[in-house]
Amino acid sequence: MAEIRASLLQWYPSTYAVGSGAFGVAFDGTNIWVTNDGNGTVTKLLASSGAVVGTYAAGPGPSGIAFDGTNMWIANFTAANTVTKLLACSGAVVGTYAVGSMPYGLAFDGTNIWVANYGTDTVTELQASSGAVVGTYTVGNGPAWVAFDGTYIWVANSGDGTVTKLQAFSQMGPGGGGPGGGGPGGGTPAGTVVGTYAVGNYPQGIAFDGTNIWVANQRDNTVTELLASNGSLVNTYAVGSFPAGVAFDGTNIWVANNTGSSVSKLLASNGSLVGTYNNVCGPAGVASDGTNIWVANNYCGSVTKIGATK
Repeated sequence: MAEIRASLLQWYPSTYAVGSGAFGVAFDGTNIWVTNDGNGTVTKLLASSGAVVGTYAAGPGPSGIAFDGTNMWIANFTAANTVTKLLACSGAVVGTYAVGSMPYGLAFDGTNIWVANYGTDTVTELQASSGAVVGTYTVGNGPAWVAFDGTYIWVANSGDGTVTKLQAFSQMGPGGGGPGGGGPGGGTPAGTVVGTYAVGNYPQGIAFDGTNIWVANQRDNTVTELLASNGSLVNTYAVGSFPAGVAFDGTNIWVANNTGSSVSKLLASNGSLVGTYNNVCGPAGVASDGTNIWVANNYCGSVTKIGATK
């Protein structure tokens, strides 16, 4: 209830120290994980209290992060051309796997991990269970963040102002074509480009709200909403300066405005601005834990927790 939250001072954001250059954020069901691109680590915090559970080594310049139900996957952006897989319960390194140049954002489709390779204009699909490469697919220029809508993978291409929609799973066509569905007889193999759609200037963060795709256009100070079913434009909305990460909390879209040092909250149903929150510091990644929004403060080496119903 609102009265209880007010009495507990839960209207007010809380900020917790992590590592240098906090960037990506992910929730594992209990804990919040933050990549620290300035010192090659990830920090694990208890979502209920913000207490630091542990800090673990990743590769150089860790950026995007994703949870596969058991492990955390981290994209090592700076020079390594790898992703690191950590056991979520302990932070132990499970493996390090080669991908393309300058891996940035990641997404999990329920079976595989998809990695945007900013430096090679590709996306690498890895088997989550083993880290084996399933395939590498060409997308647009400078792919950044990635999202999964239940059927398709969406990639924000920062260099050409587009998003690419890829088939996440092989689709069997008439005649079957074997287990992969892509042989003789038809079918659409995983990684097939379904469409490419224009958004704004230098798209970065991307999120799915159950019906639509939301994309942060960093150099336009806007977010674009696309209908996920066909990529058609729903609308474009003004937010703060240099929007980076985007997250959906079940009702609202949250946008981290990096140079504006603010977070914009938009009603997903119509794009109206619900609120703007300023107790952040160069925010980059943003994630929901189901109750709160967590914002990585890239300039200050911290994360801020904001009540989603604030």
